[in-house]
Amino acid sequence: MLCHGHDVLGSLVDRETRCVHYHSNLDIIAIKFYCCGLYFPCFSCHEESGCGHPAVWPKERFNEKAILCGACGWEMTVEQYMSCHSECPSCRAKFNPGCNLHKAYYFEV
Repeated sequence: MLCHGHDVLGSLVDRETRCVHYHSNLDIIAIKFYCCGLYFPCFSCHEESGCGHPAVWPKERFNEKAILCGACGWEMTVEQYMSCHSECPSCRAKFNPGCNLHKAYYFEV
């Protein structure tokens, strides 16, 4: 699905990047997976895509854009996302703070 000019893959339910696995009002980010360079709303959607080579973002690459705000389309770096306190630095839309529980699926911790 095209979300703010970016292809976001997976089982999406809307253009704000919510998916069948995570679809609360706050589940509005997509993550560009390090292994394939493609945006997915969550690790389950990525796993279902059959990438076959899952890999997390290494710390030395945290300065690269890898997070898409589903509310406004702002792309942020991993570093910006990790320090944004669960809100988009561009539009101030709130993100799900529970995502912090899953960061090891996406980023080297």
